[in-house]
Amino acid sequence: MRTPIIAGNWKMNKNPQQTQEFLDAIKGKLPETSKVESVIAAPAVDLNALTWFSKDEPLKTAAQNSYWEDEGAFTGETSPKVLSEMGIDYVVIGHSERRQYFHETDEDINKKAHAIFKNRMTPIICCGETLEQREAGDTNSWVAGQVEAALKGLTAEQVAQTVIAYEPIWAIGTGKTASADQAQEVCGHIRETVKKLYNEGTAEAVRIQYGGSVKPGNVKELMAKKDIDGGLVGGASLSADDFLALVNYQD
Repeated sequence: MRTPIIAGNWKMNKNPQQTQEFLDAIKGKLPETSKVESVIAAPAVDLNALTWFSKDEPLKTAAQNSYWEDEGAFTGETSPKVLSEMGIDYVVIGHSERRQYFHETDEDINKKAHAIFKNRMTPIICCGETLEQREAGDTNSWVAGQVEAALKGLTAEQVAQTVIAYEPIWAIGTGKTASADQAQEVCGHIRETVKKLYNEGTAEAVRIQYGGSVKPGNVKELMAKKDIDGGLVGGASLSADDFLALVNYQD
């Protein structure tokens, strides 16, 4: 059985004080990690507060990005080695906003995935299509190509630990949501892609999230689908009450 994983992606929101207020509001209210993994992906300036909190609470921590080198003359980048030393569990890579605004390539994302594993963390690898690609019928081939490029050179054991987040770009921050059936179709295709690249055991182990206007009102329907193992949640994760409703969706 794959453990469900609900991850809030705060993007460039919240300062350290607001982070602490959020953590105070969710204290003692998170499910055990054996039931649902609760994750917050916060800006780098807020990660210290998260890691201290997670020592006593069942909250996993995630950085929103990292570089692929551990150290060096890379002004403005974040070291995966230092993130690991801080106790970070996951790193989100390949988000459509990173691809669009910062021109990250599939090769960049693959190098980051290797660096994250090297530093004993787990990547959350994002993939997804534009509205134009969906309307042209290119969704499955596009997403499969992103997944294959991101996983290049990783072992089956590493891929089995990986989290893949399917985020249709047309549903991120727009209020539009892929139907549960649409999300399941693509998440199922991602699992089939992993099976073709590796084997059935690896495909059955990898966890696949859906992201794109996930909120308390639709999380149960999405999580009921057989190939959707979690959500990568944007705006709804900024509210402590909404985040608690999401991670406790089974109650």
